[in-house]
Amino acid sequence: MSGAEPPVVDFPLRRPGEPFPPPRYEEYRRQRGLVLSYLPNGNKCWLVTRHEDVREVLTNRGISSNPDHPGFPNISATMGVPRQEQIPGWFVGLDSPEHDRFRKALIPEFTVRRVREMRPAIERTVDERIDALLAAGNQADLVAEFALPVPSLVISTLLGVPPVDRDFFESRTRTLVAIRASTDQQRDTATKELLRYINRLVAIKEKWPGDDLISRLLATGTIRAQELSGVLLLLLIAGHETTANNIALGVVTLLANPAWIGDDRAVEETLRIHSVADLVSLRVAVEDVEISGQLIRAGEGIVPLVGAANHDAEVFACPHAFDPSRAERHHVAFGYGVHQCLGQNLVRVELEIAYRRLFERIPTLELAVPIEELPFKYDGVLCGLHELPVRW
Repeated sequence: MSGAEPPVVDFPLRRPGEPFPPPRYEEYRRQRGLVLSYLPNGNKCWLVTRHEDVREVLTNRGISSNPDHPGFPNISATMGVPRQEQIPGWFVGLDSPEHDRFRKALIPEFTVRRVREMRPAIERTVDERIDALLAAGNQADLVAEFALPVPSLVISTLLGVPPVDRDFFESRTRTLVAIRASTDQQRDTATKELLRYINRLVAIKEKWPGDDLISRLLATGTIRAQELSGVLLLLLIAGHETTANNIALGVVTLLANPAWIGDDRAVEETLRIHSVADLVSLRVAVEDVEISGQLIRAGEGIVPLVGAANHDAEVFACPHAFDPSRAERHHVAFGYGVHQCLGQNLVRVELEIAYRRLFERIPTLELAVPIEELPFKYDGVLCGLHELPVRW
């Protein structure tokens, strides 16, 4: 175990025009042990870049995901996400055993079987959005008109939001995640409006339950009523922009690699190669731990770089190549361990249906601008596109 500190590197916030993953990630992986950096606020943190080390961090019981611990690497406020103490049920920042109670209650809602039952509703949602694209003309911003609405509408169906309310639900969700197009005040207002709406929806489901996630959670009683709104808002936020980013980036990738259009294996490879949640799995040591021979003291922040892990050449052959036929499938795009994304089965099906139906129904789809002019967003903890101009 080494207590010596390696040279310090700049914290890997995105630089304008920089490709993803940044070339720096490869340099970091070549270093022995971990990489020392400092957050913009001056706090010390360790960057973790190798696939094996990232999985170790995400399963080590001496490492916490709770942002209330001293030294937690709070990078920035994104997507209007509130701090967990402000909203009961914000379980993503809890550790076991508190976290486990929420996760166990939600797992049955995202099984392969349950998601299979949702396929017809997802297909209807995707087709309705494509109908709207075609009715509006022969060009569109695929982020605003397709990638963002689809996951919002799918989640509204899952929660049992009445059709009459879905425009409101989708518009507030869009405001919440539109970092460039909305202000902090607008996102804060959207958060409050969504919470008020969710509270009313929960009250309605208590009196008139239906065949939806809220009604089933109320029936189990595992999640307390005062926690349910926070849980539902978390599901909405966690499942919306990440899925939207994957849809948009996947479409660009398939347009650049048309031989893979229609092959469902492309879903897994787009998840790996884009790793949109690169800076989401933030952690802090709550006791002294050793990762890759490096001593991490209690109270020191840890930043697993998911994009770096998913481009580790020791694990993925030619990691920068888009190759859906590759045998290596154990990427960490959905995280790893007890905090691995609950909705990963749903995300996979949404992507598969979105890609398949879009290219089946609009076979002449093409970019309306050169790929190098697309406004990629690597300005927060998530990667994606601000806009995706297309035509057909």
